[in-house]
Amino acid sequence: MTPPRAMAKTSSRTPRAARAGTEALPTRPVYRRIVLKLSGEALQGSLGFGIDPAVLEDFARQIKEVHGLGVQVTVVVGGGNIFRGLSTSSATGMERATADYMGMLATAINGLALQDALERDGVPTRVQTAIEVAKVAEPYIRRRAIRHLEKGRVVIFVGGIGSPFFTTDTTAALRAMEIGADVVLKATNVDGIYSDDPATNRRAKRFTVLQFSDVLKKGLKVMDATAVSLCMTGEVPIIVFNLNRRGNIRRAVCGEPVGTRVVNHT
Repeated sequence: MTPPRAMAKTSSRTPRAARAGTEALPTRPVYRRIVLKLSGEALQGSLGFGIDPAVLEDFARQIKEVHGLGVQVTVVVGGGNIFRGLSTSSATGMERATADYMGMLATAINGLALQDALERDGVPTRVQTAIEVAKVAEPYIRRRAIRHLEKGRVVIFVGGIGSPFFTTDTTAALRAMEIGADVVLKATNVDGIYSDDPATNRRAKRFTVLQFSDVLKKGLKVMDATAVSLCMTGEVPIIVFNLNRRGNIRRAVCGEPVGTRVVNHT
């Protein structure tokens, strides 16, 4: 067991947005290869825009912990902390395709920031992009991505799928199927999937496990329908969990009951 002094030291360095208890974390992963979906908004922390350095470094530490267990880690990162294509298009009349391409560039900015944080923490990392940004990132090539994972590198996927009108949730589902991932981990600000918005309805029920078909029929807000359908077809489970509790990525990877699992059969 970690001595109390060491535990206190670790807690004091954790940003407020991710601070949690000091209970021992699990050490035996049940998933070999994962896709972690991070929203761009998660990176902004309490700033309201851009990237909060403390939050970025904490995410990098949590990814490093999981990587250190021998898990092959890929990350799909959004860009909403910098630019949101759909909402900007709707509000300003900007052509949707143009707005979406701008959003893809925002994901590249976030991906490079996360790569830098991971490598400063000693984790070899590659950024692969679905749109050409040759000076700063590799093109997305499925077999190369798998080879990076086999060599012990974290791979960050940016640029969405390279086409407008598709979300980064769909990107996470598609990449999971392409690289043979065991699970998609959807990091959010709530501790799972609810029957209604828990912020406005105190009677909203949290689900511990759901079938993909139920998510689609009930219109539950997990990922967009395209992403859910892809995971259902590919039989890739989704785990929706609260990223703000430090250690939850590791708990999810090790099979602990965090958040909500979405599967083909319960």
